[in-house]
Amino acid sequence: MSPVFHDQLQLRTRRQFLGNAGQFSLGAIAMHALEQEASALPKADNPLAPKRAPQGGKAKRVIYLHMSGAPPHLDLFDYKPELVKRDGQNCPDSELKGRTFAFTSGVPKLMGTPRTFKRYGKAGMWMSDACPNFHGIADEITMVRSMFTDQFNHAPAELLLFTGHTRQGRPSLGSWVTYGLGTENQDLPGFVTLISSGTQPSGGQGLWGSGFIPSVYQGVQCRSKGDPVLFASNPAGMSRDLRRKTLDALRELNELQAAELGHAETVTRIAQYELAYRMQTSVPEVMDISKENAATLEAYGAKPGEASFANNCLLARRLVEQGVRFVQLFDWGWDFHGTSADSGITDGLTKKMAATDKPVSALIKDLKQRGLLEDTLVIWGGEFGRTPFREGRTAASKVLGRDHYPDCFTLFMAGGGAKAGFDYGSSDDLGFHVAENKVHVHDFQATVMHLLGFDHERFTYRFQGRNYRLTDVHGHVVKPLLA
Repeated sequence: MSPVFHDQLQLRTRRQFLGNAGQFSLGAIAMHALEQEASALPKADNPLAPKRAPQGGKAKRVIYLHMSGAPPHLDLFDYKPELVKRDGQNCPDSELKGRTFAFTSGVPKLMGTPRTFKRYGKAGMWMSDACPNFHGIADEITMVRSMFTDQFNHAPAELLLFTGHTRQGRPSLGSWVTYGLGTENQDLPGFVTLISSGTQPSGGQGLWGSGFIPSVYQGVQCRSKGDPVLFASNPAGMSRDLRRKTLDALRELNELQAAELGHAETVTRIAQYELAYRMQTSVPEVMDISKENAATLEAYGAKPGEASFANNCLLARRLVEQGVRFVQLFDWGWDFHGTSADSGITDGLTKKMAATDKPVSALIKDLKQRGLLEDTLVIWGGEFGRTPFREGRTAASKVLGRDHYPDCFTLFMAGGGAKAGFDYGSSDDLGFHVAENKVHVHDFQATVMHLLGFDHERFTYRFQGRNYRLTDVHGHVVKPLLA
């Protein structure tokens, strides 16, 4: 709409209306709130420009490896000899009273792990035979064995983990980080999401969405097979020169609207059109892993042209190496109920780890060799834990599985200012509760933000008259995890 036509219709925005009503107390109050919101809007020139963290954190970028479905921590990292000793016994009444579990009827049976555990690294970290490649990175990681969450089901648990809230609509962790720090490569998205095993996570696209902050900060989903980004290529009959002229015309129109209305999404629209244009050449180049040497491909187990978790781990390294701020990998298939051999904690877990622990270990070693691990925070884990007893539906089956369990689980970090070769927290002898150094999901989020240089209580975005933050109104920094 032209400015002339706009004036002829005498249209007024909400800001203009309240500005004219400034002499009234209600209008003045509302205008003050709007001014505060406007101060949170990104600058029109470049909302993704790199920024310095207020507290100068050690981590400059993040690679988050999410095992969607929740890995069975009791069969990977949390060794419980007493649980093994009492395998097959009834669960203690004290652990069942007043509680219900989705797939359990009657008195469930305790289930000790069938996996073999040993200690690894200078700290003597317990790990099982299911993750042989993790054994070699024990001295690089921070193992947190005392995590807990409020959520029992996948979607709300994933949303809580990544957005700080159990319902859709809040900004994701990656969006917060990109909003706060911008990105170092203006030809690539600041926040990239990669998905493997053929299925989206239960929490949906909200796990990399921007919620109520400008959508320029949301994650861009890329693919390791085919066109890296859907719809980024020019359509038939559209040359690159013609695309440039079209974008120039759109930019002029959007700048007129941005100057008049000051709306964050208008600024976003300008930035995203321009980024998409630059991505047409930059993204295919960085996503082409065939340029890696044979030794690197072998270390990750990556194969050019395929869609796999191994390829995505190698892509994560290439992306952060090129200045992408936040890379988020989702791998489906970790819901180990034991309803089939592939979801059991013997053969199923062996197969799943064979496809994942090699590339994760290679990623951490590769980052360290290239001098990137020191300021790149790598996180591995799921959304909750698994029960110390058998999944009820498979009680008579030869396949062993575990149900969802929010009360304790394990994840690990590497690099980015986290304390290397360090074990933190513990669960009780049977794995029912956190026994020492409890870490809630909000505490973990606060710690990640601290490593990136933010005070999680002060790093906020004003929306609908109040300040919002990733950790909602909860959380504290877990200082023993810091190097």
